Amino acid sequence: MKSLIARHRRALLLVITCVAVGVGIGAITSAGAATTTTTASSATAGRAVTGAHHRLLRRGRGLLRRAVQGDAVVRTASGFGTVSFERGTVKSVSGAQLTLTEGTRRASYRSVTVTIPTDARIRDDGTRGDLSSLKAGQRVLVITAPRRTFVIARTPTAG
Repeated sequence: MKSLIARHRRALLLVITCVAVGVGIGAITSAGAATTTTTASSATAGRAVTGAHHRLLRRGRGLLRRAVQGDAVVRTASGFGTVSFERGTVKSVSGAQLTLTEGTRRASYRSVTVTIPTDARIRDDGTRGDLSSLKAGQRVLVITAPRRTFVIARTPTAG
């Protein structure tokens, strides 16, 4: 049986790509304002672009690790749909309501309550679970796609 991530890798890849493209465009536009014009041979210019490209990729990866909430509009077979994600720490679970504190391990952004549909795919520490198996303090990623909702939770390791 394929894992949740393997089965839905295209949707996850799409969300990550959309966030990366947005970060990249923001970094390019802010870097473009600070660039200066110089003359150089084509070999030197190629190395400079490659170096800038690698710095941009490192910056984008770092921003993705810190992303806590996002939305992307994607084309579907029937038109367009919205894919959104929230990442944070489980605060409480009550019925179909999952309350989480959005943020990273070191900083909190805000508390939100997400209604999880009954057909959602829930992974709790790598195993299939249900919403009631989630516990306060677990790290969680909620991805809401046009046809399915995914909840991926893990218990943080001590230390």
